[in-house]
This record gives sequence, C-alpha cells and structure tokens, in this order.
Amino acid sequence: MISIKQINEKDIDLCYELDSNTISLWSKKQWANEFKKEGTKIFGLLITNFVIGICAFQIVLDEAQINFFVINQKFRKKGFGSYLMSYLIRKCEELSLKKLLLEVSQSNVAAERFYAHFDFSTVGIRKNYYKDGSHALLKEKKLTTK
Repeated sequence: MISIKQINEKDIDLCYELDSNTISLWSKKQWANEFKKEGTKIFGLLITNFVIGICAFQIVLDEAQINFFVINQKFRKKGFGSYLMSYLIRKCEELSLKKLLLEVSQSNVAAERFYAHFDFSTVGIRKNYYKDGSHALLKEKKLTTK
C-alpha cells in the first residue's frame, strides 16, 4: 500500500539514512535544522511502512521552495517520484501558493527531465555553485490556485 505522511523530528535518522544512501546532501545536524525552519514541511512516501521517498519544502509567503526531493534508487523510474511530486503540487495549490521553486545541478540530467515533465522552467543560474563546479539551475513552476 502506497501512502504519503508528514514526517516529524523523531524521524531524523530515517531521513538521514535515505539521504546518505542516495544523494548525500545533508548531515544529521542539517536535517535537524531543516525540521526547525519555520514553514517547513517534510513528507515521506511509504510502501507499507517503508519510506522510499522524501520531500522537504519550505513555505514563504505565497511560494514554496523544495529543499530536498529524493526517491530510493531501487524505486526510481517506476512512477513513485511522479506520485510524490503530484501530491506536493496538489498540496501547494490547496494552500493557494503561486509558485514552487527548486534548484538542481545542471549535471543532473535525469532530475532536469523529471522537473521538465512537471513544467518547471529555468529562471536563473548560480555559476559554479556545487563542489564539483557544476552550475545550479533555479527552477520555477507557476501554480494554479483553487
């Protein structure tokens, strides 16, 4: 059974473990800080009780910034990422948000394609942003409010 639930601070180890086994973006301390940020919501995509995906986003005024989005490698290219992103978009529209923002490495071609599928467009570039020297592409999706 597939479900999505809001994750709270007691699940830091779970978040850190999935992160470490996929994109290795944040330390455990950074995860703890993410949970403390005002307006931050973290959702987990579960199969039965096993978390296979996480999305962390922060709401600021009428926009949401996706700070973390990942699906466990074993479950990629099976529609789970699309399921989680569709849920996030619906949630943001229900909250009457106008935009969804994110940044992605220009070298992450699979993520670029994924975000293009959801009509994210590149609105800016941060040159040499990542440790490997790649640029960060700033992406935006305009939302339809209900």
